[in-house]
Amino acid sequence: MKKKILCTIMSVSMAASLLAGCGSEPSDSGKDQADQETSADKDTPDDAGDEVTPDDTGTDEGEASDDPYAAYAGTTINVAAIETAYGSDMWKEVAEAFTAETGVEVELTTDKVLEDVIGPSMQGGEYPDVIHLATGREAGLTEQFIKDNMILDITDVLSMTVPGETAVVSDKIAEGFTDTSLTNPYGDGKTFLAPMFYSPCGLFFNAGLLEEKGWKVPTTWDEMWELGDKAKAEDIYLFTYPTAGYFDTFLYALMYASGGPEFFDKATHYEEGIWETEEAKTCFDIIAKLAEYTNPITPAQANDQDFTQNQQLVLDNKAIFMPNGTWIVGEMAEAPREDNFKWGMMALPAVKSGGDCYSYTWFEQAWIPSGSENQDAAKLFTAFLYSDKACEIFAKSGAIQPVVDIADKLEGDNVMFYSIYENGVKPAMGNFAAFDAIPGVEVRTVFLDPVNSLVSKDMTKDDWIKSVISASDQMREKLK
Repeated sequence: MKKKILCTIMSVSMAASLLAGCGSEPSDSGKDQADQETSADKDTPDDAGDEVTPDDTGTDEGEASDDPYAAYAGTTINVAAIETAYGSDMWKEVAEAFTAETGVEVELTTDKVLEDVIGPSMQGGEYPDVIHLATGREAGLTEQFIKDNMILDITDVLSMTVPGETAVVSDKIAEGFTDTSLTNPYGDGKTFLAPMFYSPCGLFFNAGLLEEKGWKVPTTWDEMWELGDKAKAEDIYLFTYPTAGYFDTFLYALMYASGGPEFFDKATHYEEGIWETEEAKTCFDIIAKLAEYTNPITPAQANDQDFTQNQQLVLDNKAIFMPNGTWIVGEMAEAPREDNFKWGMMALPAVKSGGDCYSYTWFEQAWIPSGSENQDAAKLFTAFLYSDKACEIFAKSGAIQPVVDIADKLEGDNVMFYSIYENGVKPAMGNFAAFDAIPGVEVRTVFLDPVNSLVSKDMTKDDWIKSVISASDQMREKLK
């Protein structure tokens, strides 16, 4: 999951020779920032406007400068990034490439538990200029910044020219990634979070096991239950999951499959009565039944320390399917496995024969705290994250940026993973709408964590539904 090591570096100046970064494999739950002091001279250049781009920067005398980044001379920004299975070397290399291109120096902080590192300094009013930390993590730091309106509007970044290129950012980012509640959390048409490393999510399995047994990959949930019964007869469980948090992408895709985009939109905005509809009942019924087919050891290991043991169940043929993302390959690269092991990935089965199958597209986010001291330079760095140079560096470590035609440059298992939408599978995007803080009520604790209790039989499906309805009513009243 989110494996983070403190790695604070001072990026070199333009005159310094670049260090060669070495990429590593993808991160933890793949889903996943830096007690770094800010230099006293990190002020935004006086002549840099709110929407500075490389093309509109001039000299103090108003004359055109040969250096498009002259206004940033002497600027240093602090970048904090979560270290996941992709490792931290790629961030060092990207920071150095950005400095080489623009002259803006970067103080980089990476850590597997970034929230613990940067949290104390932020409480004291010292914020990184750019933070790469996705939503959906247990600490919920990004969600808290969203709820408190402490993230900078970066809509103007979409019209900025990518440093070192002629294209603007909006032309580089793939369609749909800036039109989702994950990037536009307030539903006002403004972008506050930049889409980062994306991964088609679905059910991962040992394709070699199914081939060996002569079992077909199920295309509907009825076929899934039939496979579960066959597997049970051979002491193999149908299902496991790393942590209950992994049910976010599972639930989103299931909502799309059950009722399409319209149901998804109503459910994620807590429409009154939505959880008592037939579409919602279908979702609850499937998850509750799946709990009966889940390896019973799963809940005890479903935490940020032991989650890989649940993933190991699939490699050991003790469970067939698990919800995950493409980062799983790198995360378990060194783990032992059965001789017949071969990665397979499928979208969630259709609710009924002929129905649509969906694969959720999970992606991380980068954002600028509204308390950032160097907002113009921070926007410049954010724009650089979509440059061909940065995308190439990230891809070496398995971190795939959501840019146009990126799939054409992939190889190995990633070809299969990222071509899933070319085989009739529909993409699912979005998440639950932001709401003002409610003591004891969070999306994860209401919709995801109860799966553990369903598997352990400490909670019934009806009790779960009641709690969802109650919490959803509160969330609706607190919608932003």
